[in-house]
Amino acid sequence: MKASLTLLLLLVGFSVFSQSPDQAQLEKLTTEHWQHGLAILQELVSIPNDAAYPEQISENLAWCKSEFAKRNFTLTELETGGFPLLLVEKKSTGANKTVLFYVHVDGQAVDRSKWDQPDPYTPVLKEMNATGEWTIIPMERLQQEYDEDWRIFARSTSDDKGPLAMFLTAWDALQKEGLAPDFHVKVILDFEEEQGSPLLPEAVKKHKTALSADRMVIIDGPRHISNEPTLTFGARGIAEISLTTYGPVVPQHSGHFGNYAPNPALLLAQLLASMKDENGRVSIPGYYDGILLTEQEKEILAAVPDDEEAIRDRLQLARIDGVGSYYQESIQYPSLNIRGLSSAWVGKETRTIVPATALAEIDVRLVPESDPERLFALIREHIENQGFTVLDHEPTKEERMSYPKIVKMTESLSYQAFRTPMDSDAGDWLRTTLRRAFGKDPVQIRISGGSVPISPFVDALNIPAITVPTVNADNNQHSPNENIRLGNYREGITAMMAILTQPIN
Repeated sequence: MKASLTLLLLLVGFSVFSQSPDQAQLEKLTTEHWQHGLAILQELVSIPNDAAYPEQISENLAWCKSEFAKRNFTLTELETGGFPLLLVEKKSTGANKTVLFYVHVDGQAVDRSKWDQPDPYTPVLKEMNATGEWTIIPMERLQQEYDEDWRIFARSTSDDKGPLAMFLTAWDALQKEGLAPDFHVKVILDFEEEQGSPLLPEAVKKHKTALSADRMVIIDGPRHISNEPTLTFGARGIAEISLTTYGPVVPQHSGHFGNYAPNPALLLAQLLASMKDENGRVSIPGYYDGILLTEQEKEILAAVPDDEEAIRDRLQLARIDGVGSYYQESIQYPSLNIRGLSSAWVGKETRTIVPATALAEIDVRLVPESDPERLFALIREHIENQGFTVLDHEPTKEERMSYPKIVKMTESLSYQAFRTPMDSDAGDWLRTTLRRAFGKDPVQIRISGGSVPISPFVDALNIPAITVPTVNADNNQHSPNENIRLGNYREGITAMMAILTQPIN
């Protein structure tokens, strides 16, 4: 009879487990399996994943298909018109609810010269020495020793391959124990998130039947700066603007034509400076319209245990912008951030010239109350009010000769913001989950400052979405020397196991 039951379970896959492991049991399972998880992480981050190189992303797609196939997930490539999304599914016997997990696999580009290790795609273990510097130590030490503050350094260890490896590790640990969710599991893997997921919104609409679920869990992003277990109920959206100003048609000798040919870098600097006041607030009329925080919402923001002095100390800031009076309030508003400036040459390449052009790249972080088209229109109107002619193309000779101040403006929307009510059923479910895993209430954040492409899912599938961030806040994501703290990696595995064993029915 016992043999027959075992065979039955193998045939139908996971059975519904009616009891959820408690905190001690979850910690025990994590201790037993985290080394297995590190092997998964090291293998995964060793695959270069810059989405600007399709051959790299193809290798990551192949790895993901292989790993989920080993675990008997159903695999479906969802056509996007470009690089596909990968949807993997696992049904649980007797379940009538579905949870859709989101994770992205691509990473930011790397400048190898800025990394303090031989190769950003070859993970190394580091500890902090007495002078506060991170030094490489043998990975083999993990076989006998463990320090929760040691870190694995490599591109995408935190953003976002670390969380994917946590999920796979948790799945393997539960499978070995014969435990399973009481809900169907879907995982959507995005391979172009760091490129703004440009094709995702239309793809979600096209494949919404395949993606249908009752709620969504995003496994991405850092915990609160306190490093306590965290839930984030929304994320700002993101739009991009490029502004180019023009001087002489080709760079000119600054001795011969300085004081005569207008300098496009100065024109651009004056234009950008006109967009904000001395306190860092956008001065374009109407930019913040529609955002009114209620007293209850202010209480929610104030409940986040930020240490404002510590934040400023970490960033080495003597003052902050005046968009909000403290950090959580500041990210409830749309931003207007200069993310890059370029004109002529600098450093050893400096030349005594009047540049031909100057370029500013701007990102606009959106909140749910922000209409990106309205903001684009306000910015365009403001530029025109500064005496510029706004074009959407490179100016012709006739246009150069006709208009004294020209700006080429191009804009695009990657995706909108989303925000899920904190008192939703999905919020209650995840709060209960993290209490069981860690024995305390999580930090709850109304909306994060960063962006993830989730609003297309929320809108098309009509489901609540909540982020369960796991990695350390000081992980250097998008920058050289990205890393993940070992304590966070272990607790991330614990969190994933708790989610997968938290009943919905």
